[in-house]
Amino acid sequence: MPAEHISFKKTGYFSSLICDYLDEKPELQAFYNRFPNLDNFKAQIEERKASGLPKSRSVLVSTLKKQYQHFETSEATFKNIESLNSENTFTITTGHQLNLFTGPLYFLYKIVSTINLSKELSETYPENHFVPIYWMATEDHDFEEINYFNFKGKKVHWNKEAAGAVGDLSTEGLEAVFNLFALELGGSTNANYLKTLFENAYVKHDNLADATRFLANELFKDYGLVIIDANDTDLKRQFIPYIEEELLQQTSFKNVSETNEQINKLSNYGIQVNPREINLFYVTENLRERILFEDDVYKVNNTNLSWTESDMLKHLAEFPERFSPNVIMRPLYQEVILPNLCYIGGGGELAYWFQLKQFFDKVEVPFPILLLRNSVLIQSESQHKKLQKLQISNEDIFLKRHAFINKKVRDISNISLDFSPQKEVIKKQFEKLFKLAEQTDKSFIGAVKAQEVKQLKGLDTLEKRLIKAQKRKLSDEVSRMTDLQNALFPNQSLQERNTNFSEFYLEYGNQLIPKLIEHLNPLQGEFIILNL
Repeated sequence: MPAEHISFKKTGYFSSLICDYLDEKPELQAFYNRFPNLDNFKAQIEERKASGLPKSRSVLVSTLKKQYQHFETSEATFKNIESLNSENTFTITTGHQLNLFTGPLYFLYKIVSTINLSKELSETYPENHFVPIYWMATEDHDFEEINYFNFKGKKVHWNKEAAGAVGDLSTEGLEAVFNLFALELGGSTNANYLKTLFENAYVKHDNLADATRFLANELFKDYGLVIIDANDTDLKRQFIPYIEEELLQQTSFKNVSETNEQINKLSNYGIQVNPREINLFYVTENLRERILFEDDVYKVNNTNLSWTESDMLKHLAEFPERFSPNVIMRPLYQEVILPNLCYIGGGGELAYWFQLKQFFDKVEVPFPILLLRNSVLIQSESQHKKLQKLQISNEDIFLKRHAFINKKVRDISNISLDFSPQKEVIKKQFEKLFKLAEQTDKSFIGAVKAQEVKQLKGLDTLEKRLIKAQKRKLSDEVSRMTDLQNALFPNQSLQERNTNFSEFYLEYGNQLIPKLIEHLNPLQGEFIILNL
């Protein structure tokens, strides 16, 4: 099963910010700590050790054991949890929402990247131990983003009224979703495994956090993956000093706002997230609302809850689990409670992490190495052969639809569809006319320019009409090419952002994840095209 590669920049699907980061552009170096290469992890390890974080590894270990007590834990995962007691053990972390049945494919790629980097670091720095972590976003409340997945062009949807943190959501109603999904799967051996997996995860667990933990554990337990739900009283108690500073000093707002100004001055990168004055939510059953500070009183948005400063700090000490970090504070929470070296995420995630470096420096928490997760396009053997037969290169297949069709029509035509030579002839002829106008009557220059524009525009129109005619003539070839691109780029977007893993599991079964483990190199820094 060979793998090919293309640069992230050439795919056309990644922002200039991410491409410039991968190119290590000097102007971005102020917004991250160390670039992700093997050598830089040595200094990251030393910085982490010197920080003394987390303050209590035993709290982390006991919390993880409690969360795993009703789950079948592999020996590799159990050893990884136990190893976190050691000062020489560090984590490599990725995070993801609790998408129904994993959501898009890149859920798998994030975790495989994390597992493979942990393994590579263990081989490079054998005196230390490295644990892959999947951080479940149990405190999110964006249910509409996670309540479906795509399967063979259809949306498998969980219709439910939801409020509060999604991890606490009851799985009631998912049996009906399972019954509909089971009808779509068929009766093959691989289909029956998927049915069992879905049923065991969602029908046999009471809340979405437990269901997601079961699912991720079932898929990756053989590789020692450790899954954490940070919505935990003991873990949040470790974070109280930082919550207090956020409430009293609004440190994140001040520092992230300054960083945003610096980013805006650099280029047209854009800002991923804007901080609020207090970047915390208040969470209880069926409630997750922003904490506000108004008229010298702390309030919970859209409620009657309020506290004075002293009462708020007392409430925090008694009920730290009711304080939930938002997108600005969550990364800090992660780095405080885990002995973490590296965060692996998608382009959008890394973009908001770049906004946090100054904030981390201010609160004196080591900023992790930021690594762009592996991205993959999976091609079947049949699709790969068709691409070769139609002479479609890896760069061609990533082109946007219009550009892809026009390029391939030009490639396969037996006549020239490019009028560039003719345009150059016209431009040279008009250069002579411009000189003539300057020597005789300069008021004539405008008329010459108008005529040049008219003739060049006429050639553009003729070129487009010729291409359109060739598309009709070559309609069969164009149809085959566009059908192939549609299959590989559903809805004209990256496969990994659309397709659920179950489509590929139906075909490749229990070899799917081992093959991803085999071929995904997280430090390679290129988009992977995997021919299954």
